[in-house]
Amino acid sequence: MLVRHAVEALGLALALSLPVLLVAGVVGVLVAVLQATTQLHDPAVAHLARFLAVAALLAALGPSMARALSQFAERMLLMP
Repeated sequence: MLVRHAVEALGLALALSLPVLLVAGVVGVLVAVLQATTQLHDPAVAHLARFLAVAALLAALGPSMARALSQFAERMLLMP
């Protein structure tokens, strides 16, 4: 029973964090390619682009992520 809940918690953590990590990675690679082609090597550009992309993703998916997390927490707190 405990192992099943631990596996479910790890799966939820992976499901909630994977979209954010993928967006940050893809935007980071795209900005790196853009910086390499334009020879503009300002670290603020890369950080700002990743920050804005992750913020937009969290604004779009945040409510559903919070709902999934709260449903899991409710199940864990109400289990016998």
